[in-house]
Amino acid sequence: MKTSDILVQCMKAYGITRVFAVPGEENLDFVQSLKDYGIEMIVVRNEQTAVFMAATHGRLTGEPGVALATLGPWATNMVTGVAYAQLGWLPVIVITGQKPIKKSKQGAFQIIDTVAMMKPITKYAISIVDGRRIPSIFANAYEAAIQERPWAVHLELPEDIAGEDVDMDGWIATKPAKTRRPQMDNKQRDLLINTLTSARRPLLLVWAWANRKRVTKYLTQFVTQYNIPFFTSQMGKGVIDERLPQYIGTAGLTSNDRLHPVIATADCIIAVGHDIIEKPTNLIESWKTHVIHINFTPAVIDLLYEPTMQVIGDIGNTFWQLCEAQINTNNRDLDTIYTLSAQQREKKHTYEASLSQSWSISLPEIIHTIRSNLADDDIVALDNGLYKIWFARNYPTYHPNTLLLDNALATMGAWYASAMMAKILNPDKKVIAVVGDGWLLMNLGDLATIDKLGLTMTIIILNNNSYGMIQRKQVGQDFDDWGMELKNPDFVMLAQSFGATYADVVSDTDDFGKKLTYALVTPWLSVLIVPIHYPLHFFPPQEG
Repeated sequence: MKTSDILVQCMKAYGITRVFAVPGEENLDFVQSLKDYGIEMIVVRNEQTAVFMAATHGRLTGEPGVALATLGPWATNMVTGVAYAQLGWLPVIVITGQKPIKKSKQGAFQIIDTVAMMKPITKYAISIVDGRRIPSIFANAYEAAIQERPWAVHLELPEDIAGEDVDMDGWIATKPAKTRRPQMDNKQRDLLINTLTSARRPLLLVWAWANRKRVTKYLTQFVTQYNIPFFTSQMGKGVIDERLPQYIGTAGLTSNDRLHPVIATADCIIAVGHDIIEKPTNLIESWKTHVIHINFTPAVIDLLYEPTMQVIGDIGNTFWQLCEAQINTNNRDLDTIYTLSAQQREKKHTYEASLSQSWSISLPEIIHTIRSNLADDDIVALDNGLYKIWFARNYPTYHPNTLLLDNALATMGAWYASAMMAKILNPDKKVIAVVGDGWLLMNLGDLATIDKLGLTMTIIILNNNSYGMIQRKQVGQDFDDWGMELKNPDFVMLAQSFGATYADVVSDTDDFGKKLTYALVTPWLSVLIVPIHYPLHFFPPQEG
């Protein structure tokens, strides 16, 4: 049996149905095996995009996505995507090629130590040197990818090994049974219940790693059953429906956020799914509040996070047990939290109203218009920029993974992949990608992939002809306003050249609403260009 066939049969046994790829000549045996065994290969224009799409597949399904490239520069181009998956808890398997390792006529041409390069940014990285080892290698790689702290893993398949025939007489590819997750024991349960019973002003903080389907149901029940006010990190949005009266907001800033005065009144913060990888909000540096860490994995301690209690195990089961326990809430005094939260929210609305008067079209208006044009479970994917913070704070989410953003690596250029993957997995939902002009051109070629796949989606380009966030940081830190301006192409013509069926420039808020409504019912690709101007000293409001 050919080695590449063994690897593909393992993939198929584990339920993998597609691979995102920029293949090369060293991968051709593997590519043929994909075809022979009926695994779809989606060819993209950039290796980063292949990994971004695989990682988003992992985020939305919980099962590892697979990205393929070959050796040398193809492999080095994958590094940003691999780091994005590794920091973001997104399960992904990256497969790269390599020159023949037994006998090569090309010396060291294009050869770098790809495995050594990948090891610092993956959980598991190995070169396959014997096809008979593939079943155990793939089992270990898959298990590493889907741990409760999901990871990126890397497999290198050299060209000569891929095409080599090995004796696998009687072997059949199978997937091992799933293992049960650990659960909170009775002693920990009683201690946690006593702590929550004595808390007068508890506050729930939802972080990214609570973003699991099995968590949403019982976490929502916990909030409503015990009337627990909650707020979220940027990547924790959508785990709990933000229309609930207990929702007090999303923390967008590390310090001086409008929520910080509210957080300071709490005597107990229940931090669900916390990891220091996500850019944190200040919880305890000054206030020394009692913090309970509830997660699948132990806390990593740093200056901004030092929990006084840790409950490690299946998050969904933990909150199911708490709901079953019928905790006594007679000690509660939540009026302070809810009153102060309402005051801070009113300050925010006043500030945003002042922006609407000074801008022809403001970010709050853009966000409101997008939300009002989408169903509860439609999807918005964001790239990185100043607008990402505004969306996190102002775009209401009602279901998990309906606002896709990255607050871990916070890389640029991932928006194509996130939006495309969301649309592939959710063909009946509307998908909008929002991107700044500074990042649009970074992976531009994959606009052609959107066209090739025939995906119906809308792209909104926020155009201010600069690296806006960096420029405002530059000025805010008293550096010269220098070097951040951009000269952009004609985005309408650019979009049309990539097959967009509708592309237009927006003039004001009313015009944006009309054109967005039209774009969302137009088949295939629609692109709206929104000229936007941030005042030079502008940054998201710090009302606290």
